[in-house]
Amino acid sequence: MRRIHDRVAGLDVHRDSVTACVQVYAGRRDPEIDKFRFSTTAAGVRELADWLAEREVTLVVMEATGVYWKPVFYVLEDLFDQVWLVNAGHVKNVPGRKTDLSDAEWLADVAAHGMVRPSLVPPPPIRALRELTRYRKTQITARGVEIQRLEKLLQDAGIKLSSVASKVWSRSARAMVEALIAGERSPATLADLAKGKMRDKIPALVEALDGRWQPHHSAVARHILAHIDFLDAAIASLGEEITERLRPYEAAVTVWCTIPGVSQTTAEVIVAETGADMSRFPTAGHLASWAGVAPANHESAGKRRPAGTRQGARWLRATLIEAAKAAARTKDTYLAARYRHITRRRGPNKATVAVAHSIIVAVWHMLNTGQTYQDLGPGFIERRNDPEREAQRHARRLAELGYRVNLQPVA
Repeated sequence: MRRIHDRVAGLDVHRDSVTACVQVYAGRRDPEIDKFRFSTTAAGVRELADWLAEREVTLVVMEATGVYWKPVFYVLEDLFDQVWLVNAGHVKNVPGRKTDLSDAEWLADVAAHGMVRPSLVPPPPIRALRELTRYRKTQITARGVEIQRLEKLLQDAGIKLSSVASKVWSRSARAMVEALIAGERSPATLADLAKGKMRDKIPALVEALDGRWQPHHSAVARHILAHIDFLDAAIASLGEEITERLRPYEAAVTVWCTIPGVSQTTAEVIVAETGADMSRFPTAGHLASWAGVAPANHESAGKRRPAGTRQGARWLRATLIEAAKAAARTKDTYLAARYRHITRRRGPNKATVAVAHSIIVAVWHMLNTGQTYQDLGPGFIERRNDPEREAQRHARRLAELGYRVNLQPVA
């Protein structure tokens, strides 16, 4: 097999140690191999860097193992021209006697012969932005869990607020829960705390708020409200930090927000996950595949089988799925029509992924061209279909149902 690199180092990284293997060919058929184990502390990584520099390594390769690769990668990327982070699933060793030394040697070998590709590691500013957006997402998720916990508490107390209100957490709901904590038990008084459109439901609220609220419910609810307030403050603070760091990418965020279903938060996550640099993705299909919303391939003996979607960037995929569900609820848009069209044939899950695919393809084209989103309209899918083929399809279906069909075109 053709060799691509002559001086390669493979690193098997763990929490406390990193095993390094250097292969130097220097015109020989069989490489000269040197191995050593280092600590992953700052001093140990500096010692590793000096050891690699002494051997004039031109390519350093390591697997993406949890978060343990980061302190090693971040130091070496400033010292060597080529430092690759590779997918561990792409460099599995052959079965046999597995050791850290053999793993490092195998990693160096496959990299030297061009059998593996580097993963996308964004520059430091994007890495910082990605850390912030991901942590904000965990806080939003935790907030949702607390609201669900409050709903369980209300049900345990026989308070059927969610049977009347459209959502369990609102200004009206909070006022009622705070009154319950303060000792108010009168359903009429609690229902009178409703605000806005909720006041139209006061008779139903009086019946729903007639429960058996106990002191222990107040103790738990007090902590739930305090935790929600804490999470709201954390989410707001993170949002301010993210907004400040996104100033160089305001144009991309603005243009992406014209896509149905794409909110400000969604656009911020797209920037953080992709770096807003489409030059890394030759086509829109490459970006969709990397995001995990493109169909996977499974072909054997000339037969193709359904393979779902390939695994991709899970944070970006989750955000695109949320955006697709929001787009499906919009009115008079192409994405909503596409969702309904695919749902009839293949179900809502596949339709959601298809809409997410359309969104990320639009993101790629819009950033490359600088154009805003041009909606094709809800009737685009029907206009695209061949009228004659559609007529024949309906005629066959009517024939199957026992009808004689004679198609006569209208002048």
